[in-house]
Amino acid sequence: MSHPGIPSFSEANSAELVAQRLSRAKAGPLPRFLAAVVDHLHQIVRETRPTASDWRQAIAFLTEIGHASDDKRQEWVLLSDLLGVTALVEDINSRRPNGATPNTGRGPFYRADAPRLPLGADISLDGVGAPLAVMGQVTDLDGKPIPGATVETWQANAQGLYENQQPDLQPEFNLRGVFITGGDGRFHYRTVKPAGYGVPDDGPVGQMLGRLNYPLNRPAHLHFLIRADGFETLTTQVFERGDPRLAEDALFGVKPELVGDFKHAGGSGKWTLDFNFVMAMARKGSRAA
Repeated sequence: MSHPGIPSFSEANSAELVAQRLSRAKAGPLPRFLAAVVDHLHQIVRETRPTASDWRQAIAFLTEIGHASDDKRQEWVLLSDLLGVTALVEDINSRRPNGATPNTGRGPFYRADAPRLPLGADISLDGVGAPLAVMGQVTDLDGKPIPGATVETWQANAQGLYENQQPDLQPEFNLRGVFITGGDGRFHYRTVKPAGYGVPDDGPVGQMLGRLNYPLNRPAHLHFLIRADGFETLTTQVFERGDPRLAEDALFGVKPELVGDFKHAGGSGKWTLDFNFVMAMARKGSRAA
């Protein structure tokens, strides 16, 4: 027997009924966000029409991700990274005017306590790897140098591993440093040439995507976080032009403006990189330094 006022749940109105329940909440943007997620999720189910067994397998996969995550390892973040969601959120929230250096994600290996060093210092504390001299300039959109900008840098070593991944094998703060640009907006330091690396593939996310032959490697790159008064904070990466994995960066961080020329200095075994960073003026509500 039907009851007036009680809607009958069906394939046609499933997402709408859930959205109606969510709309009862008045606080914040979360109900609207969840309603959009539900709408898309129900649409996916209608399009793919999984069996009950298929859906249980999907839930089991999500459960595995939860079990594999802890305070030292975040499989949920990895899934977001590898499916391009992290890069999309970063892109939406860090729009830059034409000509400004684009943002990328900071990544999991950043440390806020890296040491401040004089220009020209060597951040390779163990000296393992091919020497690389890094030079750069920080300017505004008109090409005017920005003196006194804070330039933080960090990177993987020649084996593709960060210092905080190998606390017993690499010196503390290896391949990390903070520099201040001079009056001409320039900075320079010494390091070693980084190697690309694979993202973790021993957990449920990597294993599942690996079975699909999904790209799980990052090209060689250097990280930079640059702050200057009156400008939007810039978090970005510079990638090696010659790396064959540029087009398939697992984290979707490569953009044409972020590809740099790592030049081999003759037969000396040394390399150089000279890269300019262009900062945008801070806008109201933006991430200013």
